Amino acid sequence: MNYKSDVEAAEAMKVAYEKIRSEIGQVIIGQDEVIKRLLTAIFCQGHCLLVGVPGLAKTLLIQTIASSLDLKFNRIQFTPDLMPSDILGSETLDQNRNFKFIQGPIFANIILADEINRTPPKTQSALLEAMQEYSVTIAGQKHILSRPFFVLATQNPIEQEGTYPLPEAQLDRFMFMIQLDYPSYAEEVTIVKNTTNDVRHQVREVISAEEIMDFQHLVRRVPVTDHVIEYAVKLVHKTRPSSGLANKDTADYLEWGAGPRASQSLILAAKCNALLSGKYSPDIEDVKAVALPVLRHRIIRNFKAEAEGISVDDIIARLL
Repeated sequence: MNYKSDVEAAEAMKVAYEKIRSEIGQVIIGQDEVIKRLLTAIFCQGHCLLVGVPGLAKTLLIQTIASSLDLKFNRIQFTPDLMPSDILGSETLDQNRNFKFIQGPIFANIILADEINRTPPKTQSALLEAMQEYSVTIAGQKHILSRPFFVLATQNPIEQEGTYPLPEAQLDRFMFMIQLDYPSYAEEVTIVKNTTNDVRHQVREVISAEEIMDFQHLVRRVPVTDHVIEYAVKLVHKTRPSSGLANKDTADYLEWGAGPRASQSLILAAKCNALLSGKYSPDIEDVKAVALPVLRHRIIRNFKAEAEGISVDDIIARLL
């Protein structure tokens, strides 16, 4: 898309965001903050991990967002017997006895990795190269994935049997960890009314792949003042027990802190949050707005925090 200026592009991005929200709102009741964070990750070229108990419409939410975007969507149901080739694809012999590569479901724009913690680490790691390098390597041959490319994964936090916790290296590749809560009483009444009748809402495609990529470049061009960058980096340093900026809460309750990828994600997400709020440059409030989903999966509590019932979100709130 050709815009006369970045200001015009920023206004177009906010309009597109409101249209997407409107389309999603026909199917998904509530979850406004979750939807905003998911779209923020998409506009920042990031990946998301959604964590919530069964029945909170995690899968439906991602499918609905995919329907509002003109992108190819594939869902992968992760199971204990899933193999890397089931995700990436494999080479087979064709009728002329030549090897031919058959693409796996990873070759799409939006990948829903459903219940990602139900598959062993070998298969989980098959996503690593795709998430970081936007390519996969099969039999020594590199295959480039089409852009834009996002992995939106779901995880059930209450079932522990037959699950494989995601390694820290893979968790760090997710820009956001978004926690879904139960709907309010009023929202649940509306959900029950809307889902127990015979009316089905059709979600329209609102935005094209080209527009999404334009907005991704726009987000990176947003100017940021040094004091906002310094605040974000200082916040990440506060999570590291060995850092000179660590406070008493960090020393008492944290085993490991966040890495540099957290600082990058904070600034990118703050830029996008500012644009979606109608501003042209982020401030410290924008960094604070995205701090929880950016940091909660990148810091590790120690035994004392667990014993005292201090959650990761509690610790982050104290650091802000």
